[in-house]
Amino acid sequence: MSDTLSICDLCVSVAGKPILRGVDLEIRRGEVHALMGPNGSGKSTLGFAVLGHPGYEVTRGSLELDGEDLLVLEPHERARRGLFMAFQRPVAIPGVKMADFLRHAASNVRNPARKEGEGLIPMREFRKELREKMEQLRMDPQFARRYVNDGFSGGEMKRAEILQMAVLRPKFAILDETDSGLDVDAVRLASRSIAEIGGREMGILIITHHEQLLEHNPPQYTHVMLEGRIVETGGPELAAELHKQGYDRLRADQPAAAAR
Repeated sequence: MSDTLSICDLCVSVAGKPILRGVDLEIRRGEVHALMGPNGSGKSTLGFAVLGHPGYEVTRGSLELDGEDLLVLEPHERARRGLFMAFQRPVAIPGVKMADFLRHAASNVRNPARKEGEGLIPMREFRKELREKMEQLRMDPQFARRYVNDGFSGGEMKRAEILQMAVLRPKFAILDETDSGLDVDAVRLASRSIAEIGGREMGILIITHHEQLLEHNPPQYTHVMLEGRIVETGGPELAAELHKQGYDRLRADQPAAAAR
């Protein structure tokens, strides 16, 4: 199946505790999906499982990218196939400059067969590309000289994640609560930046509690997760309903799931 991320009956446990209990989801390139749900419902677990975090054990189901089995691939191999995740709490890497980090990451993704220290994108070419991406995202050029997430504010960390997505140009991107901890203006800027970067070449799954991040990224599909299952799927109107009214209706419609 071409240009499709397919998740079928995915069950995932963390430290022996079941978190996901049979998730079915299909995302095609060019589509925007929103995943919403209360804290602890399994949204972030889905993202970590798709990217292959070793602490998240897949106990049942399948995960395929363009028909290829992802479950047999290591996290770096999945990234090279075109998967990306913007983390809710990015990790700081003191001593590693953003520009160097991005150049090596982009070189690995674009040339999966390259060996360490070989085949890096030429510096002049990469600097030009990075400067263009930072201008597009309205970022200070000095940002590229700072250490990755070291001393960054919450907003700077989220913008750094979006910059990574812009440079790596994945087939599919999972954005885990990119709006958390941001003020209204910062969320609006993030929303606009995601829309400018994504377009038709990228499938995007936006994990969020709120509607603001979807302002410039109206989802074709909005999915609601309760207790490790997707219990309802709709369009952008479902995201608007959840933002205004919360999850009471869905909990009432899914008493068994809500009671677990």
